[in-house]
Amino acid sequence: MAELNFRKPKTVEFCMIPDSSRSTNLSIIVPIFNEQDSLAELHRRLTDVLARVDRNYEIIFVDDGSTDGSVRKCRELAELDPHVILVELRRNFGKATALQAGFQVAQGEILVTMDGDLQDDPDEIPCFLESLHSGFDLVSGWKRDRQDPLSKTLPSRLFNFVTSFLTGISLKDFNCGFKAYRREVVEALDLYGELHRYIPVLAHAKGFRVGEIPVRHHARSYGKSKYSFERFLRGAFDLATILFLSSFQRRPLHLFGLVGLVFMLAGLGIDGYLSVLWFLGEGPIGNRPLLVLGTLLITLGIQVLIFGLLAEMITAATYRRSEAVNLIRKVHRHTSSYVLQSIVQPTSRRHVDE
Repeated sequence: MAELNFRKPKTVEFCMIPDSSRSTNLSIIVPIFNEQDSLAELHRRLTDVLARVDRNYEIIFVDDGSTDGSVRKCRELAELDPHVILVELRRNFGKATALQAGFQVAQGEILVTMDGDLQDDPDEIPCFLESLHSGFDLVSGWKRDRQDPLSKTLPSRLFNFVTSFLTGISLKDFNCGFKAYRREVVEALDLYGELHRYIPVLAHAKGFRVGEIPVRHHARSYGKSKYSFERFLRGAFDLATILFLSSFQRRPLHLFGLVGLVFMLAGLGIDGYLSVLWFLGEGPIGNRPLLVLGTLLITLGIQVLIFGLLAEMITAATYRRSEAVNLIRKVHRHTSSYVLQSIVQPTSRRHVDE
């Protein structure tokens, strides 16, 4: 490997075009939000582990609109270490968007995601790589001995139980951010909202082999948790989206058609009953509330069939990876490892892929 010159490091705000003479085997993606105190220690521990793994690697910090000194700290790391990349999002968009942006920039054939608060242990990375080599496409971590308060662990256990029951995937920790992927998995994902919680479900629905390994989990030493009850509720709503996308995206009429059919049959039954009464001479039916109810159910059935289908399909079809690229403000990278190309407001994947 050529010796790198660190005498005059530069931070360059460019989009990367990978040099064909140097391939990246492993990308570590770390979404961060106000984690300035833990970044130097995380970088040191990651560097130690990745040196033992003996792969060409990159460490991608994705700043999700931090308001502390996280961006400044990551820029310093990028100036000192050619393996470090900083991706700045325009504002706080959430973890799913941060991961999607990291996937866009990453060049590795294997990608590992982890949190930036030092609760995930970098020493587990070789175990993830070994599990991928055993035949899995995605390996998710299981925080078996979770070092968090009950206010986080109890809702998480409920979430994992419900998700496993409804999806039929027997994982113990869906929401663990410590995961390893083959590149073809992340290329098949489109993340938004709180969908990062359901990455194993999305991957399994697309036919990828999903596994799980227990990982060490440490108590938080710096900063504060980003968890809130509001996020738990948003995750519950997104579970309904995931169930639809994983089970009915290719055959949506099996779901919406059934619901709409139930409403329409109920309405037709009521109107049919009133029509029989009218033919039997039981008096006028135009002033009966049942007529209004029957007509309403028929209309509602049609609306469920049409509007529900359109809403979900439009959401799934219009969100594209190019949107995640457009949310990136800047990309900082050392000049020695990659050929660089300046970037004007990106509008498509071509700015990253070509």
